[in-house]
Amino acid sequence: MAFTLPDLPYAHDALADLGMSAETLEFHHDIHHKAYVDNGNKLIAGTEWDGKSLEDIITGTYQSGAVAQSGIFNNASQHWNHAQFWEMMGPGTGGMPGELEKALTEAFGSVDKFKEEFAAAGAGQFGSGWAWLVKDKDGSLKVTKTENGVNPLCFGQTALLGCDVWEHSYYIDFRNKRPAYLSNFLEKLVNWENVASRM
Repeated sequence: MAFTLPDLPYAHDALADLGMSAETLEFHHDIHHKAYVDNGNKLIAGTEWDGKSLEDIITGTYQSGAVAQSGIFNNASQHWNHAQFWEMMGPGTGGMPGELEKALTEAFGSVDKFKEEFAAAGAGQFGSGWAWLVKDKDGSLKVTKTENGVNPLCFGQTALLGCDVWEHSYYIDFRNKRPAYLSNFLEKLVNWENVASRM
């Protein structure tokens, strides 16, 4: 099954007033994400992974502890990560659903404590990677961070929220201020209803 680039669920300029410019989305979605799709399709063609689901490719090619993941893994996982990322954001999203607020409060002490932990994970990720809110195999909620394209699927976890902390995600709008980008993401960009639906 060939990878396909999903359309953004909103216009390129829909998040501009919320801190993510049309230029960022044009580079991030139309160029970076498309490259993962195109390169992934070239790499899996004619291999044992041709025709497999994206999730099966990711879990099947993940090499725990590897300094550099395989090309197939890198492109497949980054395709999956970005497809989730676009859905986890949105313009004009409502407030946080009650069930999610309750779950975050039970897991972290308060919503603010969760946001602090999530932002710290993203800011503290050395180099490129992602910050995540996950539901672990035992049902508990945790904040994690992963390097490069590694994602919660690799550990049997469910991704509830992910934030891309590769430079291409924030450098146009925030330059080198990753903490400011993370704070803006949590306060203005997250589609909390989407997050709640993943629980």
